[in-house]
Amino acid sequence: MSTTDVRSDEARGPAGAATVDLKLEVIVIPVADVDRAKEFYARLGWRLDADLSFDNGFRALQFTPPGSACSIQFGIDMTPAAPGSAQGLYLVVPDIGAVRADLVARGVEVSEVFHPGTPGAQFRPDGTGLRVGEPGPGHTSYRSFATFRDPDGNGWLLQEITTRLPGRVDIAETTFTSTADLAGALRRAEAAHGEHERRTGRRDENWPSWYAAYMVAEQVGAALPR
Repeated sequence: MSTTDVRSDEARGPAGAATVDLKLEVIVIPVADVDRAKEFYARLGWRLDADLSFDNGFRALQFTPPGSACSIQFGIDMTPAAPGSAQGLYLVVPDIGAVRADLVARGVEVSEVFHPGTPGAQFRPDGTGLRVGEPGPGHTSYRSFATFRDPDGNGWLLQEITTRLPGRVDIAETTFTSTADLAGALRRAEAAHGEHERRTGRRDENWPSWYAAYMVAEQVGAALPR
């Protein structure tokens, strides 16, 4: 599971004070054909941040997935790694079915949604028999996956997360990184609030505060309001 937003006790100093922030900014991926890779990631709808060429032959491109705080870079003379050797690159999504459908519509070959039949099966090659071809049991967070590859074979792993495990997000830094992310959270809060009103048998006039409490609790992994 993605751990880029973990703030654990191990990341604190002896007195318990947080250390200086270290934010993962860029992942370099190895490609053989830069222009082919550029076309592919542009087709995904990722934002092109830079395409820089220099007299000595060095070239660097940067793309950022929608809603992501971390980008990817590839180019010429950027890494000695073999093209296609980057595997298990996580893309965390709030609705894996919708994201898969969007990628397919963009001409990307994506696996069916699955959950691991055995621990770690999401990292194994397709066809090993360890992937169960359906969303995770109960469609709970962290358990539903899909995979796709870029033209060089670099492997991307979609993971559906709607509710974070406790401690994974600082409540003071709760954010929604895209309109789609926020819209999904609002829809889930609306459905949960409907259940809340049915349980209480009355209309909740303070629904905005209930929505806000639900959305923050869901994101930081706290107990959800009822």
